[in-house]
Amino acid sequence: MWNTGRILTSLTFNLLLFSIEVLHSLPYSNFQSRKHHGYKEEPQFTEKYFSQTLDHFNFNNLGNGTFSQRYLISDKYWQKSYGPIFFYTGNEGDVWDFALNSGFITELAAQQGALVIFAEHRYYGKSLPFGEDSFNIPQIALLTVEQALADYAVMITELKQELAASNCPVIVFGGSYGGMLSVYMRLKYPNIVSGALAASAPILSIAGLGDYRQFFRDVTADFESVASECKDAVRAAFHQLKELAERRDYRGIQSYLSLCQPPSSAQDVHQLNGLLRNAFTLMAMLDYPYSTHFMGNMPANPVKVACDIMLRSSDPLTNLRNTAGIVYNSTGALTCFDLYSLFVECADPTGCGLGSDSLAWDYQACTEINLCYESNNVTDMFPPMAFNSSDRELYCSKRWAVIPRSDWLKTQYWGDALSTASNIIFSNGNLDPWANGGVRKSLSSSLVAVNIPEGAHHLDLRGSNDADPVSVISARKTEADLISQWVKTERTRLKKPF
Repeated sequence: MWNTGRILTSLTFNLLLFSIEVLHSLPYSNFQSRKHHGYKEEPQFTEKYFSQTLDHFNFNNLGNGTFSQRYLISDKYWQKSYGPIFFYTGNEGDVWDFALNSGFITELAAQQGALVIFAEHRYYGKSLPFGEDSFNIPQIALLTVEQALADYAVMITELKQELAASNCPVIVFGGSYGGMLSVYMRLKYPNIVSGALAASAPILSIAGLGDYRQFFRDVTADFESVASECKDAVRAAFHQLKELAERRDYRGIQSYLSLCQPPSSAQDVHQLNGLLRNAFTLMAMLDYPYSTHFMGNMPANPVKVACDIMLRSSDPLTNLRNTAGIVYNSTGALTCFDLYSLFVECADPTGCGLGSDSLAWDYQACTEINLCYESNNVTDMFPPMAFNSSDRELYCSKRWAVIPRSDWLKTQYWGDALSTASNIIFSNGNLDPWANGGVRKSLSSSLVAVNIPEGAHHLDLRGSNDADPVSVISARKTEADLISQWVKTERTRLKKPF
């Protein structure tokens, strides 16, 4: 779901673009200015560590074992012992990445006098329960949604006591998988959490509800919305790549796509298709109206930039190579693509990212998180790449010695039977390929769907920017008003005698 590899921006590469294209290298560079007009400086977070229980559900196996769980805290705007607590349910990556790209939460804290806490998910970033051994079997077995939720429940409860904040209402926030966790916190721990903002949370599709073709169909729709010719150009490029592969013209593929090594097998071609498809996936997710440095470096409106490149010349594969460079070569420093270091195939066909975080997410995608999405070149513009429940089971049994529980999230966290829940905002942007895997219609007056026509992946959680579309400004106001009401209602409830 996330690709957390970092690609630095090089503004000076703009001057070298033409000559590098002539040299047939990887010519994309992000030319967008790093200045965000309207940017508001984040409050200074303090990094701390919380002594967390290793296993919340087994009293014998690890006894009273603990690990150090990282969290970030800011009381810059807090009305001490009175203001609400805004708690970010950290997801699959370094907690700083989310804290520095979720400025709406701190802007809202300034309005409502809130304490802000960003918690890091176990097994990600620096919150490794067993250090370097965390990704070994059986140590990785303690990486579950249930353990993570219990971590957050314990952390909230104990920090409230330490900070003399026992009567401060808690609102949880999260984006993507973190948004799913926010929903689950409200469902499982309503005694601790008064409300949840779940941004871009695909709680239905990841529970196995919906169409397995939806994700890559919606990625395709993003590019088609810019220009129908764009979708056709991408499909034509992949078709030409397929023809070269069928002829085993591996040197030709290497030359056209600037690969460090020529492919030598069908598996290498499959890996190449995955790498290229992943580039389009990330651009669709991060189709923000300004340049960003989150999950890599992206120019403003990367889908439009990609379509401009795909339609630039009559050579489909050269255009495809240059488009992939938006994601994989924003600095312009690479002279070739290395198939197996830039992209790692895993149990998440939308991408696990790189590094140790990718190992953790791969394991989760093999156990509870159901990500059986396929491309087919009929409803989407990508090569046919199957990934069904049988494929998942085979991969996961070999990689992690586990059998996925495809229906577990549906059973454990209500699936689509959410009508008896309360105080949850489900926000989704129409540009986000994850959106249609989430809740798009309000279920009650307190289960509110906020749809953002011009929004990409959890754009509403980002800080205010002069380039923000009106729809996201309106969404944030709706979210702020609902959260204010929830806090007020909870304060009233706490004052009532029992």
